[in-house]
Amino acid sequence: MSASGGSKAIVAAFLANMGIALAKFIAAALSGSASMLAEAIHSVADSGNQLLLMFGGNRAKRDADREHPFGYGRERYVSAFVVSIILFSVGGVFAIYEGVEKIREPHALDPAWWWLPLVVLVISIALESFSLRTAVRESNHVREKGQSWVSFVRRAKAPELPVVLLEDTGALIGLAFALLGVGLTVITGNPLFDALGTIMIGLLLVTIAIVLGIETKSLLVGEGANQADYDRIVDAINAGDEIEKIIHMKTLYLGPDELMVAAKIAMSANKPLREVADDIDAIEARIRDAVPVARVVYIEPDVYRPAIDPQPSTDVFVLKSSD
Repeated sequence: MSASGGSKAIVAAFLANMGIALAKFIAAALSGSASMLAEAIHSVADSGNQLLLMFGGNRAKRDADREHPFGYGRERYVSAFVVSIILFSVGGVFAIYEGVEKIREPHALDPAWWWLPLVVLVISIALESFSLRTAVRESNHVREKGQSWVSFVRRAKAPELPVVLLEDTGALIGLAFALLGVGLTVITGNPLFDALGTIMIGLLLVTIAIVLGIETKSLLVGEGANQADYDRIVDAINAGDEIEKIIHMKTLYLGPDELMVAAKIAMSANKPLREVADDIDAIEARIRDAVPVARVVYIEPDVYRPAIDPQPSTDVFVLKSSD
């Protein structure tokens, strides 16, 4: 669900940004608006970002091999992290630079084409709204009931939807800044407002890039199951009468749709090996039923010895995510 939904949102955003970028470049060339040029670069950067996300998604589908025994699922995290860097370097820094240059050397809008940036911006807002609507609709398929959008962006293990959501939201806010800057320049005849709108767009892109970078870095480093999935796994292990207790357990996301679970469990010292093997199979099946993304499960049977294996604190049970 997350992969298909992310693909639909990416394609919608890519198509919208390609058309918008072309219109913005034409409007910037004819009118001389700095805000329009910054927005055009913004749309080009967003289009490149969507291509990177699609590229990472395709590479993540490769089968595991000897060099990468757990597969290539984290390729999607790498692509999202590169997206945040591009958004910062290409979009944000360029927009700030262009705005500063226009303050130092102001250029009035072309009197024959002053209206074109306004028309393009209004149309762009409509197209970006459609793209954002698609991203919101697809996100609602995987967003937990009652979960806030801030929490969804922070906790989502599939990076595509949060990236597109932030990009589309940033694009709409940036278009509003550009519309404000160009509009005030048209009304007052002062090109300073156009330059200030450009700088505001740059600062917005840098802020979004920093947020994306922080979130995707955490995924790259490695996050464990969230509290709800952790509790489901523990309940699944304890649901039968095969074990005496969980000695310790750790989890790690190998990719957006693949969770690894490793647990040491205490079993009766008198159980024959065949019965232990059957019990482990039953536990693994319950874990996968409770948390379908728990595709890689390692269960280590042991005998609980309090002197050697003291009762660990709850924090030791699972490698929790930073959220």
